[in-house]
Amino acid sequence: MSQPEKQLTEKESLDLIAKMISKAKDSYHDTGIGAIMWGALIAICSIVKLSEIHFGYQLPFDIYLLTFIAVIPQVFITIREKKERKVKSFDDSYMDYIWLGFGICIFLLIFIVNSVFHVWEPVAIEYRQLTGHRSAFQFSEFISPLFLLLYGLPTFITGAACKFKPMLWGGIFCWVCCITAIFTSIKIDLLLTAASAIMAWLIPGILMEREYRVYKKEQVVSHV
Repeated sequence: MSQPEKQLTEKESLDLIAKMISKAKDSYHDTGIGAIMWGALIAICSIVKLSEIHFGYQLPFDIYLLTFIAVIPQVFITIREKKERKVKSFDDSYMDYIWLGFGICIFLLIFIVNSVFHVWEPVAIEYRQLTGHRSAFQFSEFISPLFLLLYGLPTFITGAACKFKPMLWGGIFCWVCCITAIFTSIKIDLLLTAASAIMAWLIPGILMEREYRVYKKEQVVSHV
């Protein structure tokens, strides 16, 4: 005679759900490669742009165009990381859309900034020709705060949602730099942008990559 199925109590059901969620979380480990790449890239671009302004030279191309090229390896990194995830947690889809939205906003902001420059630059040139000096208002001085504002948002959300404090504090650091950059020159703004990229993405990415290597070693040992 078959044994009747045991009915789980409310406490046992909650414990089972908690174990399943814990197992799903433990199976997900971000490699951190994407964060390292973007952190290093934005920092390098900002420092090179600062060097151009300070030493008075100009590269034959805009250094920030490298960020568009970097989208290609980012696609491959994302595909590979998704294949390595054993379990896709409920929050992963939200994180993917948050960062996708962030990327779209960055491209839109670049388009808006370029459009404003297209209109403002002839006016600034005419003003300088008529008065003999630059206008007191320089739109370029306020570009970095706009980007820093966006940098902080997905970084802060990801750090808070994943309970990863280095990225959480990195997002807050971006916002502090955003406020500071409003009152500083463009050279200082570029330094703040480089520092924000390092604090928000490069350092957290390195820490994530170390944790991922430890996780992979533990996985190998557990299967031996």
